Order: sequence, then structure tokens, then C-alpha cells
Amino acid sequence: MFLPRFLYVVLGLLPLVVSGCFWESTENEPDYLAMDDSRYPYSGLPRVVIETEDFAEIRDNETEHKAWLQVYGEKEADTKVLNLTVRGRGNSSIHMPKYGMKLEFDEKTSLFGMPANKDWAVIANFGDKTHLRNYMMFKLSEWLGARYTPKATFVELFLNRKYMGLYLFAETVKASKNRVPIAKTDSSFLLEKETEKKLDPPYITTGMGNQIHIKYPKNPSEESLQMIQEHLDAFENFLAMGGRKSETTVEDWVDLDDYLLYYWVQEFAKNEDGNFARSIFFSWEKGGVIHFGPLWDFDLGFGNASRDECQKWVNWYIRNNKWNWYLFRDSTVKEGAKKYWREHREVFRSLVDSVPGYVEMISKAIDNEYRRWPVLQNTENWALKDPYDTYDEALDAMTDWINRRFEWIETNLDENF
Repeated sequence: MFLPRFLYVVLGLLPLVVSGCFWESTENEPDYLAMDDSRYPYSGLPRVVIETEDFAEIRDNETEHKAWLQVYGEKEADTKVLNLTVRGRGNSSIHMPKYGMKLEFDEKTSLFGMPANKDWAVIANFGDKTHLRNYMMFKLSEWLGARYTPKATFVELFLNRKYMGLYLFAETVKASKNRVPIAKTDSSFLLEKETEKKLDPPYITTGMGNQIHIKYPKNPSEESLQMIQEHLDAFENFLAMGGRKSETTVEDWVDLDDYLLYYWVQEFAKNEDGNFARSIFFSWEKGGVIHFGPLWDFDLGFGNASRDECQKWVNWYIRNNKWNWYLFRDSTVKEGAKKYWREHREVFRSLVDSVPGYVEMISKAIDNEYRRWPVLQNTENWALKDPYDTYDEALDAMTDWINRRFEWIETNLDENF
């Protein structure tokens, strides 16, 4: 049975004060984690409290730190103290004042009603002043019936007794029973397109110069690496020939339903990284077709981009880049894309209508967030692109962009596709 939260805080701080050594070291197996919410009151969201061993700071996305985690509700703990390791996550984002983290529990753990697993992510969304873009993308993917969409929920995070802000607690992309649905064999692969800025081994480089990280299996044999290398090179040769002199069709290579869902969410958002740059996931099993997805990493979508072409709601973007450009030379893909939009346009239109409900969920946490990180008007960090006087102004800018993007696609689907 748990004590009331305020007693946890008092009892947790008392021995530190008495010893005269404030936050110098941690207990090996704490019964509870202290939390001070005096400046950041309960917002209606779960509070995730993490302490690293001896309050070690998280400086990079490689160093793993022993840690403990506990989830609090309004007045008391909702879970026991859980053992895990923590490291930073992200590339450029790990160097931001507010950063994301990768969590790996010692045992499979179910939190917030999501299926048990060891691996989870807490996503900072520091560069998205609405804090909604990744969550909206997950909802859109789910509504469209993607084979797998990472589950996520909003939380507030306390790290080493400091309030860190509003986060998304999310499933990570991995081959697992309740995640990416692939058979676990030495001829089944979960793959991620990467760039030279981030090359995680094991990876291969295709004939077109695309760096592909093998996420599953973790330690592929040389035979497995050769298998995926040969298949992707053959696929790129098919793309380069435009189907000429080939006995196969695009549907022999790619699951078209998966691809069109992936394509339209990326194109609708004009996701800057969605131009086949990075965070592009797909899977393949020997003898089968390539399945695109799951969708991931949309903080640079819906107008919140560094590139001028992605800031504007006009023009096609995703279809003009790399594999997408080759695929859209195929009439089956092009006509299929038009049909897909017509059949699902109301799903895309409804995204804006869902925003007020999401805002209501996080409104009190947003007050805490911008008390901790007063960056609405800040444009100095590369991720903080546009200044806003209020949170509502940031919301209006995003929803206006989405509405304009929808109307532009509607107008140009037949005339300029």
C-alpha cells in the first residue's frame, strides 16, 4: 500500500537534508521515488518519475544508465518502483535543453494499458510548439488502418527530481508480437532508412546509395546481410528500369496498400524527413513483398519545417524524392494514389476536427510545460522555427496550414498529379 504523495516527498528529502549531502547519491533499491510538484501542479496526466543512479546526467544516446521509474497519479503512486536502464534518444534532439529518452526495463512491463514490452521511448517534442504533431500522425495512421501504429500517451516527466515537461510515452519500433508483425526468422527483416549523419550498424548501402539499417535481426549473419543486399539492389534495378524488360510488376515488389497509406500521411504532412531521408521504416520477408511502415517522427511535419518548400502547403514533396520518384513513374502507383485519396479524403479532413480534443487533454500540462520552458517566442534554436505570442497562436498556425494543405491537394489531385 502506498503512502500519500506528499509524504513520499517529505520522507524522501528528509534523510538527504539531515545528511547535509543533497541529492549526492541514490538508494540501490528505493521503495518510492520523491517528486516535488509545488511549481508544476497535477494536470490530469500521468506523472512519470525517473531517477538515474547517483543522479547521473544523460548526455548522449549511447551511454546507458541504471535507473528507477515510478508512475504517479494525482495523490499517490500508481506503480511500484521499476528497474530499468535509460539513455538519450534522437540525433540532433539529444543536444537540446529538453531531450527524449530510450527506456529499457529489466522485465517486460505494461504501462498505460499498452502491451507489455521492455523497450519504450519518451518523446520530448521540443521543436513542436503545439506538442501535437507526432500524436496526430499516430492517430491518422491508426484511423487509416495501418498494419501497425505505435501506441502512445501523453505524460509529464520528472527526471532526477526536476520537472522536464510534457512528453509522449510511446512504443518503440521493433519486431515483436504486439509491434511490427513479422516472422522472427533469419530471412525476415525490419529495416530503417538512415543518412550518413546517423549510421547504426549493422547496415548496408544499396546500389542507389541508400543507407539501410537492419533493426531486426539484431545480429544478422553474413548470409542474411547478403540476402537483403541482393533483394534491395534488385528492387532498385526494377525501379530504375521503370518496369521495362521485366517480367514483374510493382505489386510483385511492394504491398501497394501499405505504401499508399505511408505515402499519403507523409505527403499530407509534407514531413521534412519523409523524403526518404531517415526514420523511414519497412519490412521484408524472403519470398514476400516490401511492407512500408510504421510511420514515425513527424515533429517536422504539418508546416513545422526548416526547409522553405516544406513550410508551404503547396506543391508535391514526398513523391518527388528517391524511391518515391521512381514508384510514381508507374501508372499503377499513380492511379492507385489518386483513388486512395478520394476514398480516404474524409479521414484526412477530420484530422483538424480532432485537435480541440487533444488540446483539452494536455491544456493544463501545456501551462506547466511553458512555465518550465518559456520558448514560444524563441527562434534561436534550429528546432524552434516560428515565434508565437501564445500557445493558441501556435495551434492556429498549424490548423490553418492543415486546412490549406487539404484544399490544395483537393484542387490539384487531377490537374497536377
